[in-house]
Amino acid sequence: MKTPRFDNIIHAPNRLQICAFLALLDEAEFQLLRDELAVSDSVLSKHIKQLEKVGYLKQRKSTVNGRQRTWVYLTGEGRQAFKDHVKELKRIVG
Repeated sequence: MKTPRFDNIIHAPNRLQICAFLALLDEAEFQLLRDELAVSDSVLSKHIKQLEKVGYLKQRKSTVNGRQRTWVYLTGEGRQAFKDHVKELKRIVG
């Protein structure tokens, strides 16, 4: 069994919120996530790219009613990293 570890990529407040929100869902539309975090498109995009770079998150794009839409979701690795990070946070404060 892998030992839980503190994850500096996830720990940044906005990325932690992104992971916490997505952990409950299969995927979320970019606009919904942006509104939930109350951040700008550019701030959310920056954090998504950082999570995507390490393999924790992926994006899916498609056209809906003639408009490009983006959905994001945690990968299996991302879900496990978030779970381990939360476990380590609980250990630290426990």
